[in-house]
Amino acid sequence: MLRYLLGRLGYGLLVLWGVVTVVFFLFNLSPGDPVRNLVGENAPQEVVDNIRRKLDLDLPLGTRYLYYLNDLSPLSIYANADSESRLQWEPEAHGGTRLVPLGSDHQLILKTPFLRRSFLSDRSVSDILAEAMPGTFVLAIVSISLALIIGLLLGVYAALHKDSLTDQLILFISALGMAGPSFFVAIIVAWIGAVLWRDAIAVPLWPLVVLVLGGLLYRFRDNTGMRFRSSLIWLSTIGTLVLCMIFPRGGANVFLTLPGTGLNMTGSLYSVNAFDGSYLDLRNLILPTITLAIRPLAVIVQLTRSSILDVLTQDYIRTARAKGLPERTVVFRHALRNALNPVITAVSGWFASLLAGAVFVEFVFGWKGLGQELFLAIEKQDMPVVMGGVILIASLFVGISMLVDVAYGWIDPRVRKA
Repeated sequence: MLRYLLGRLGYGLLVLWGVVTVVFFLFNLSPGDPVRNLVGENAPQEVVDNIRRKLDLDLPLGTRYLYYLNDLSPLSIYANADSESRLQWEPEAHGGTRLVPLGSDHQLILKTPFLRRSFLSDRSVSDILAEAMPGTFVLAIVSISLALIIGLLLGVYAALHKDSLTDQLILFISALGMAGPSFFVAIIVAWIGAVLWRDAIAVPLWPLVVLVLGGLLYRFRDNTGMRFRSSLIWLSTIGTLVLCMIFPRGGANVFLTLPGTGLNMTGSLYSVNAFDGSYLDLRNLILPTITLAIRPLAVIVQLTRSSILDVLTQDYIRTARAKGLPERTVVFRHALRNALNPVITAVSGWFASLLAGAVFVEFVFGWKGLGQELFLAIEKQDMPVVMGGVILIASLFVGISMLVDVAYGWIDPRVRKA
């Protein structure tokens, strides 16, 4: 197991190095002059040259790449204070401590990775990302937790009631959830939750009545033994349209008035007003959480259902049932635990994706997080912020992948023996 984890760690470091290399050359070879974008087209050439030197943009591309790797590495080589080299160690910016001198001009430093400074604000990229991460982290944690809990319960229920009306309905809804792009779902959820349903809304009762009647008919069989799947759909659709036309809006017995959500279309984890200043506003978390949870929820439902159905056919499940164990123990202690491997893989991937920023969702809801920060940095061509954000995202993917490997070893003993 230890050898396996060390191998995965080495593989992860190679992936990070590859990401850093691709990101560096991608943004440094892109057209456009970031210095001119910063100071304007009419700035004097002397000012342009000074800023270019400050940002190391006057150096050859290969030298800049080595300098960037040196800044990112925990073990870095910097020049002494009295040296004329540009590799000057600045304790306030780089942090870290001196380890050993390397000759008379350089020294080995142990520090945290240095992501440079923003072109626009001259702030540390680490500070910018540290301010943006909590909002995205809370949003991702709440969304994936909601998707995991509901997805596991619905997946297990659908597997235990295979081919029933509820199973078919759960599969149909999960297919719709996977088919919707995040930006489209975000707009729909924002419109329904913060515009259409912000105030009290009148909901017709006849569709519910039609669905109940269709569900009752579904339990009967016709002469050929086939269930009324297609009949239920047509009955619900046509019956709803006809009854809503017969009983127009306004009838007290036809419509049910529901209280509004009172939610805002845009907002972040913290809101500001003139009286209370900055305060925690958890209501703003509801709509983006629902939006981000829909797709992973649909995936978890289908993976859990298929895994449970596969595990329930195994010999040890039949043995557990033959011993007289309660069905709840058989399902949740034996079947579900051995069916979690594909679910864990899906959850880890989706959680890393949510931490990556969910750019469109944060942009639609005005949520202050990593995704919105990267979007603004790309728009303004602030390369250090974009490069630092991409490297942070890659590091999160690698770190979560390592945690998944540890979880595999805990759930499946065969991995520990590998």
